[in-house]
Amino acid sequence: MKRVAAVDCGTNSIRLLVADLDPATGELKDLDRRMTIVRLGQGVDRTGRLAPEALERTFAACREYAAVIEELGAETVRFVATSASRDAENRDDFVRGVVDILGVEPEVITGDQEAEFSFTGATKELTGRTDLDTPYLVVDIGGGSTEFVLGSDAVRAARSVDIGCVRMTERHLVRDGGIVDPYGAEQISAVRADIERALDEAARTVPLSEARTLVGLAGSVTTVAAIALDLPGYDSEAIHHARIPLTKVREITDRLLTATHEQRAAIPSLHPGRVDVIGAGALVLLSIMERVGADEVVVSEHDILDGIAWSCA
Repeated sequence: MKRVAAVDCGTNSIRLLVADLDPATGELKDLDRRMTIVRLGQGVDRTGRLAPEALERTFAACREYAAVIEELGAETVRFVATSASRDAENRDDFVRGVVDILGVEPEVITGDQEAEFSFTGATKELTGRTDLDTPYLVVDIGGGSTEFVLGSDAVRAARSVDIGCVRMTERHLVRDGGIVDPYGAEQISAVRADIERALDEAARTVPLSEARTLVGLAGSVTTVAAIALDLPGYDSEAIHHARIPLTKVREITDRLLTATHEQRAAIPSLHPGRVDVIGAGALVLLSIMERVGADEVVVSEHDILDGIAWSCA
């Protein structure tokens, strides 16, 4: 067994996994898995820069994670940064801060690399299941981008496009510096049009119609699953490999898009950091399911973070 630490720093959240891996058997044993909403991508789509307060929130989480990594004694640490830090003019400030705290340089990976890590993390434990047909289409709906990866035993095609719950919210659902409450029909239509354009772009690289099983990753998908399962709080064991039908995803998306901020905040399984962005995230998921013709989405709690961990082995 090899003990590794993987950090995934996205547009909306930063996550840590410390795990023992056995490359011979494919076993991954969690020692610590945690997530912090830091909104690193706050305002990046508009300003092109990482905001000072967003950087400080991220560095505070890094300091917490450094203590966990030291306590558990990980042999290898890999830090991967995604969409927001790819786009930012001042990403050097981000890099220096992470190196100072964790002692490793964040790897600002490409969308294609991000997609491959997501595919490995999501599908490694699905191998051999007879109730799921291949090829899989793995979709990782992040804060700033969404990755599409098609494959069976290995990746056949992958594409990253710039739609995500934070980017769509900030682009279309903000007015006068605040989230519109409730959303208007015209604004929701603008989000949907943006998503459809991005799906057209993804389809030029990834043959979406060839998918036989849709596997959904990341916070927007797992949150929709938690709501669909009517959980009293977030429960990763109940969510992992849950199969959520299209009809339920459509019902929940409609509910989230027509609700007020207060009504969304009252949903017990909804993390406070996702209250303002979950409507756009759910609409991304629904649009993908409708485009692909998927009757259901298989939800995975194992995603790019697990893929990063396996890359260390």
